[in-house]
This record gives sequence, C-alpha cells and structure tokens, in this order.
Amino acid sequence: MTGVGRAQRGSSGLAVVDIGHAIYAAVTDPDTAFWALIDKSRIAEELAGGRLLDAYRAKAGEFARELHALRFELKPSAVYLNPTERCNLNCTYCYLPAPQRSGGSHMSEPTLMASLRRLRRYFRSVMPEGRKPRAIFHGAEPLMNKAAMFAAMDEFADDFAFGLQTNGTLLDDAAVEFLTARNISIGLSLDGPVAGITDATRRTWGGKSVHGKVLAAMARLRGYGSWSVITTCTTENLPYLTQMVEFFHEREVPTCMLNTVRCTLPGARVVKPDDGDMAGAFFAALDRTHQLYRETGRKLIVANFANILIAILAPTARRLMCDISPCGGGRAFFALAADGSLYPCSEFIGVPRFNGGKLLAGDIDSGVEAALASPAFRMVTARDVDDFSPCGDCAVRQFCGSPCPAEAHEMNGGMDKTGAFCDFYKNQVNYALRLIADDKARNYLWDGWDEDTQTVFDLTA
Repeated sequence: MTGVGRAQRGSSGLAVVDIGHAIYAAVTDPDTAFWALIDKSRIAEELAGGRLLDAYRAKAGEFARELHALRFELKPSAVYLNPTERCNLNCTYCYLPAPQRSGGSHMSEPTLMASLRRLRRYFRSVMPEGRKPRAIFHGAEPLMNKAAMFAAMDEFADDFAFGLQTNGTLLDDAAVEFLTARNISIGLSLDGPVAGITDATRRTWGGKSVHGKVLAAMARLRGYGSWSVITTCTTENLPYLTQMVEFFHEREVPTCMLNTVRCTLPGARVVKPDDGDMAGAFFAALDRTHQLYRETGRKLIVANFANILIAILAPTARRLMCDISPCGGGRAFFALAADGSLYPCSEFIGVPRFNGGKLLAGDIDSGVEAALASPAFRMVTARDVDDFSPCGDCAVRQFCGSPCPAEAHEMNGGMDKTGAFCDFYKNQVNYALRLIADDKARNYLWDGWDEDTQTVFDLTA
C-alpha cells in the first residue's frame, strides 16, 4: 500500500492511498481526478479486474476531458477590486508591502468608474448573457475609499454581483445599512476568540487592539444571510481554533474560513505553523463544527474545507479556485490594483514582476486581454502540478493544486516548487475522504450545494 499521497500505480492505472481509515483505502487516477473507496481487504481483488475497473475505464476519457476543461479552458468570471493601497491595520502576515499600506494612494472615483466600464465590456464578451460577473472589493482596506466604492456599487448594480472583504473596523451602522440593503456579500477578518490572541497578529499601526471593533461589526451583521469571517491560522492562534469555531457558532456566523497563512512575504513566514500542528488543530476544529451541528441543528460551514470536499465529490462545482492547478489566478479571476494595474490575483500585488499592465491603457478592448496574454500572467496560468516533483507523483494532486503559486515563487524559489503547506494539504484530502467513507460529508457542506450538479459515476457495492 502506498504512503500518503504517493502515486505508485500498477497495471490497473490506479494508485492506492492509505487515508487513515479503519476499513477503507482510496484508489485514484491522478490524471483524471477519479477516485473510489475500497475495503482494504479487497484491494488486490478489485484492482485485478471487475466492475470497478470496467466502469472506470468506460468513463476515463470523459473524466479527463472534464478535468482538462476545468483546468485549462475557463474564462475569467470575477475580478478582485483594490480601490486603495492603504490600510488602517498593520497585520504581521499581510501580503501587501508596508509602504503601500501606510502611505499608498486611493483610486479616484472617476478612474474606478472608468475601470468598471472597461471590465463590464470585457465580461460581456466572455460570459453567458444574463450571468453577472463577481466583483469583490478587496484589501488593503477598501472602506478607506468608501465614497468611491459605494458610488461604484450603485452605478453598476445591474452589471456586477458585488462583494466586500474588509477588516471590519470601519464597518459602522451606516455602512452596514448601505451594504445589506443591496445584498452585498460581506467578509470580515478575526484571528482570535479574545483580544489577546487577535492582537498578536492584527493591530493598528499604533499597536492598538481591533478585536472589539470587529465584534461590533459581527453583531451588526448577525441575522444577515450573506456574510462570513476569515481566520488566518498562525502559530499565535493555532491552539485556539476549536474555541474559534465555538465563538463563531455562538454568534451565528453562517460561514467562516480557517485559512493557512499565505507566506508570500517574509513577515508571514515568522508565524507559519508546522504542517503537522496545522493539521491537528484544523481537524479538531472541523470535528467541533460537526459536534455543534449535531447538538444544535445549525451548521457553521468552513468554506475552504467545504471546497475540498466538493472538489472530490463534484470537481466542476467547486466554489474556490485555490486548490486546483493551475489555480484560478488569471484564469477564473484576476485583480485590479489601486494604481490601475492588473495582476493574476491580489496575492501578487506586492510582487511587481507579476504586473500584467494597465487596465485602461491602449484601446478599449486591449487591457484585460493583454494582461491575460502577458508573461506575468502566463507564469501563473502555466503552473501545472503534473509537470514538477513532488507533485507530479502525488495521487491527490488534483484535489490540492499545491497552493499558493505566489508563496511557491517567493518563498520556495519558483513556480515549479510546492507551496508552504504540502503535507497539510495532503492530509486534508485524506481527512475529507474519511468523512466521505463515514457518510458524514454533507454535514460539512452548504445545504443544497449539489442542486445544479449531475451524477456521472456512482458505483456502490
């Protein structure tokens, strides 16, 4: 039997993966993202031939075509809008350089309006009629340029599905009223259940606590249907992740994310947890969300993990595009910086070599298309885990994607390197497969997540 994630395939073409389950092992075809769970006592028998292999081989070509389309044939349907370089916080692990955040510039309202007109034209050329592209106002701190952002949301309400990711400290009653009246999705950030933990990595430039202001924002949003909270997992808060999900559940947070810290810039690497520690704390927190659901009947969805489950159960239905290779940067979405430059993802805005050019430069149709074809973007969109080691030999590489290319490039030296948490991501897939084996996966997913999916393979004993 193979070790965690290793793709040593026999004549069947399938790799056997020990997922740490008492009864089941997984078999996968890393080239097509096919998987099955098999009783460990029957592995040799099943892989020698029979219903499983016959059914898999009959569908293998279809699986390969579907995966190829997902990985290489998408057109962008979302944009991350950075209306300012400034932020009122100085978080330890931020992926934006400190000089930008402390003294950077705002995008003017006329420039933002012109940018959205140009983006509207692009998305209309690549998206089905009647489907709105997503436009997420993103960090640094978008509410520092609130007037321009709110004006844009009103001006283009019929053209984009808007969202806002904010640190929450400037989200006062008036802002909440404006956003919720327009059904804008809102994401906050909070790293601890108490101020001392949050403040270890998230504080103002003057060192003041922001914990209380974020709690006030959460209280204002309680009962609203479209909001979430991100917790960035670091050495400072890792021992408290279980308390974190209890804290969120008690406050009726509908969705959270427990994200590994992105190690693109050196400051983040100082608070990077060990992969094993990350896995232990993360899985304990997920176990606790399940217990809370069983006790109360109310789910707290951990969206980044739910996406891994969906990537396994229904690959093309995944909602996030970090755990696939190439990632979504420059393929499913791109980012507009406050200076008008285009980047594959906001994570790259602090790395100038990934600047794909100005949105408003050249003729009316050239900005986005030129960026997508630029060497800066192609470095990201050409990153393929099939082509480099150790990912190319990994049995679960299509459920992981070796994120994040920004940290792989900046921390580990190239696009042909893994990201910062290789072992954690492999163990996360194994944990997800154990939940599927125990028929618990739906308890970790949004209700109705599969309403628009179609079952193309279902072979049960």
